[in-house]
Amino acid sequence: MKKMNVLLMVVLFGIGCSTNDLGPVKVDANYSEGVEAFFETRSESLSAPTGWLRLNGMFWLEEGRNTFGSGKDRDIIFPEGSIPSNAGYFELKEGIVTVQGQRGVDLKIDGETITNAVIFDQANDIAPNLIHADLEWFIIRRDTLIGVRLYNKANEKADTFEGFDRFAVNTDFYVHGRLVPHAEPTTIRVVNVLDQEEDVASPGIVEFEIRGEKYSLVALQGTNRMFMIFGDPTNRTETYQAGRYMYIDYPEEGDDATILDFNRSYNPPCAFSQFTTCQLPPRQNILSIPIEAGEKRPAPDYQAVSAIF
Repeated sequence: MKKMNVLLMVVLFGIGCSTNDLGPVKVDANYSEGVEAFFETRSESLSAPTGWLRLNGMFWLEEGRNTFGSGKDRDIIFPEGSIPSNAGYFELKEGIVTVQGQRGVDLKIDGETITNAVIFDQANDIAPNLIHADLEWFIIRRDTLIGVRLYNKANEKADTFEGFDRFAVNTDFYVHGRLVPHAEPTTIRVVNVLDQEEDVASPGIVEFEIRGEKYSLVALQGTNRMFMIFGDPTNRTETYQAGRYMYIDYPEEGDDATILDFNRSYNPPCAFSQFTTCQLPPRQNILSIPIEAGEKRPAPDYQAVSAIF
């Protein structure tokens, strides 16, 4: 009987630690190095050939023919000197986009030169990248809008980018969390910077504590991790005005425990690129506590025009 009672106490203690401890996570000596490595990888990703920092244009297509090139008389104007003035046209017809290049304009898909090709057909999963010299682009869809997303590899700011300014690592913002699943399948209405609305699946609410006070965030469904979009009082002065992003792990099967690491919270791409369509925090995710952790607002040289609210 005594052995059984001891075993029961051990089991209950284990449950208590995994589900009720919402305070700071005990860190090891390598924690700060892990945060630095995370942002080093992020910096490399942002400045990659098709990283967000090399995004050079977002052009929404009209039904029918849309001419493109570097000429000022084109419907879609690519950077001067990057492509001939009259490079060809995109044709949008009932959700399918084809490209027709002008004679002598070197357009490539997967290393092969093309003159005419279907470059977007959502029904048949067609959306290849096109390349011309330093330019690379593909077709994207945002609700009812279909457009050209253009990257330019010739970008000095991306070449010299070393990361955004950040708060010093603060373990007060590395905390245990508890996922409280929704009682039934639930979606959360999320608005983007184009004022488009989307209902996104949510696995539940994540509860946590910072400095002894309890808070919660609505989690959004992700493929491998839960996605969090949140705002806080630092948005007024130090961080991006429209909030920041963070991923956290799903709990292990049979458990509800996770970890929130606000030291790894980061700017959405619309903070530094006017050619993106970022999602904004749901109203439930505006925290009352200043989250003085993670990335700060980009410096003026990297701020997007659309990021100035």
